[in-house]
Amino acid sequence: MVAQHEDWKKAPPYSCGPEPFLAQYRAQCYCGAVAFEVSAEPVDSKVCHCRRCQSLHGAPFQWAVIFEKPHVRFVRGVEKIFFYNADTGEAGHVLPCKLSCSQCHSPIADEGRRMFLAFGPLFDFGSPPQLPLSFEPTCHIFYGQRVIEVNDGRPKYLGHKGRSPLEKDG
Repeated sequence: MVAQHEDWKKAPPYSCGPEPFLAQYRAQCYCGAVAFEVSAEPVDSKVCHCRRCQSLHGAPFQWAVIFEKPHVRFVRGVEKIFFYNADTGEAGHVLPCKLSCSQCHSPIADEGRRMFLAFGPLFDFGSPPQLPLSFEPTCHIFYGQRVIEVNDGRPKYLGHKGRSPLEKDG
């Protein structure tokens, strides 16, 4: 019997079932050691300005493209994924958790119980890049914690989308 802590290896996006998987988009970490594909359009795409994302990414915000987990599969480097639970401050695959490459340390995604929040800059959109419309962010979240203004005309929520008030225009 497989140890409880390794059951995640049997579920998407780490293990895919027998059904066909037609990759629409491909992504990889900075060094290429970890790579994944997605077989569907994103459910949503958001820009997060929370302090946790700012700190973990070393950037003023983070862009996440959200997929249902069965539409994501790793094609390289699962053994090189470092899992981190920001709530407990411990390493390990305890959901929700953050994924990064153990080799180049680039952030890869946030994994929830049902969703996979991939980081947009990791996707290959060709050269020059042609960002699909479905990948464009629909809104900003936790905009009340922003460190820079973003004037892009998208809705800006003070917390989560649809569960918090919108930022009032200046």
